[in-house]
Amino acid sequence: MKIFAAPLQGFTEATWRNVHNETYGGIDTYITPFIRIEKGEIRNKDIRDTEKKNNSVPHLIPQIIAATPDELLPIAEFIAKEGYCEADINMGCSFALQVRKQHGAGLLPHPEAVAALMKATGEMPEIKFSVKMRLGWDNKEEWRNILPILNDTPLTRITLHPRLGREQYKQPADREEFARFYEECRHPLVYNGDLTTLEEMNRTAEEFPRLEGLMVGRGLLGNPALGKEYKEQRNLSHGEKASLLAAFHDKFYQA
Repeated sequence: MKIFAAPLQGFTEATWRNVHNETYGGIDTYITPFIRIEKGEIRNKDIRDTEKKNNSVPHLIPQIIAATPDELLPIAEFIAKEGYCEADINMGCSFALQVRKQHGAGLLPHPEAVAALMKATGEMPEIKFSVKMRLGWDNKEEWRNILPILNDTPLTRITLHPRLGREQYKQPADREEFARFYEECRHPLVYNGDLTTLEEMNRTAEEFPRLEGLMVGRGLLGNPALGKEYKEQRNLSHGEKASLLAAFHDKFYQA
């Protein structure tokens, strides 16, 4: 099963990704923190983080946050010009400043806005799109109005974090609702949420055998060796983790 590294604003930027891959490995695909339009332009910080010259991981997918096609398409064009053929659309961010702009999880109560974004992806045939989402913003039934739209869009995958946006990370991931989504989703599906140990990852893979992969976020920050442990199917010793962490810190602060 593939292992994806979740995008975490302020943490998983290019330097972290590059050094993590070189030191630990175990990750098949890294996702960038979301790229956004600010004051009518793509943020310079996001451009630098995404540029291929600044990234050395073997597989990187840029992520877009947008409420309308007018926001999505310029970012997708930048991604294509930079030489990427994939992009992920963020429909899960729960930060209030973004949600108020109908970004991230703020899209989920608005299926018509989601439909407009999905239609716009057809204007960029050189890019294969995926979606990362939550169950909803305020109601765990909201996904039921969104999934038919996504099922009808030629996406490469959906990553589902089975929480509500307004919950942020305060409630346990709702695995029962994930199971319902899993049964109705017609795209390759990735599970994200509360994966902090090898045992939890194996349990999830066994419970949902049709998954394309597992996405680790906060668990990877807490234990940067988590992907390596999954690939090797063993818990690293305290000494091994200490040695890898020291190497990571040395390389990170020299980068």
